[in-house]
Amino acid sequence: MRPITLTQPGTILPESELILNPDGSVYHLALKPENLGDVVFVVGDPGRVALISKRFDHIDHRSQNREFIAHTGTLRGTRVTALATGIGTDNLDIVMGELDALVNIDLVNRTPKEKTRALTIIRMGTCGALQEDIPVDQFIVSRCGLGLDTVLHFYATEETDEERRLLHAILEHTEWPDNLPLPYLAFGDEALIDRLSTGNHVGITATSGGFYGPQGRQLRAVPSVDGLNDLFTSFRYPTDVAGHHLRITNYEMETSALYGLSGVLGHKAATICSVVANRLRKEYSKDHHAAIERMIDQVLERVVG
Repeated sequence: MRPITLTQPGTILPESELILNPDGSVYHLALKPENLGDVVFVVGDPGRVALISKRFDHIDHRSQNREFIAHTGTLRGTRVTALATGIGTDNLDIVMGELDALVNIDLVNRTPKEKTRALTIIRMGTCGALQEDIPVDQFIVSRCGLGLDTVLHFYATEETDEERRLLHAILEHTEWPDNLPLPYLAFGDEALIDRLSTGNHVGITATSGGFYGPQGRQLRAVPSVDGLNDLFTSFRYPTDVAGHHLRITNYEMETSALYGLSGVLGHKAATICSVVANRLRKEYSKDHHAAIERMIDQVLERVVG
């Protein structure tokens, strides 16, 4: 995903558009530029922030506003932040906009900077597997996010040729239902994904706009489309002449916006999720907390090793 256009440096951003708190921090995250690390670990669950930060060598900042909890410190000489985003791509829209503002907007003069800075952003989440051969408690790294939400449609963006071809193949395979919003597709940072992928599953992550009906779950309310998950599971996209394929491996609720907005704003992003449920086997993890602890250790070692 890339921008068609961006706001020009020197443009004054009104108070109604770039909202700051009385102390000069960004509105929702309640962070100032000096409170943010070069590497940001984002999690949906606020309780997961402390699981990450307890592994830091030192913590020098803690803050909380609504569901947005942040701990910043150092790990092996690198300045790092653990940040809770809450659930959903709507929250990721807030998080990505304000993280970018912290590093690429002069908050005093309220104008985009001439020289921009790229953050490294790693999402550590949980997901439901859409392939029978991926057991619970293993990890999936998202090569790209299939956006079943609508967030990126509200930005002046365009997909790369690779993203466009892959999206077209998915739409064709699923005979995409007319009553659902058109998906979008965004790749993550290739170098980060390669660093995280060793020994883990890698695939296309379907990012939904909800947990129940949007992921094909039926309680009392009945989903409007039947059989979409089966089509996701059966999709295969050839990646080389050796017969390797990309497949839709999992459902979660944040990656498409993370990857899409990172591409637009020039940041490096990757998602890794612990599998808490296998939708085909109808299985749920017996101890997903232990798997999440292992995932955190693995990511910190590989990203800040």
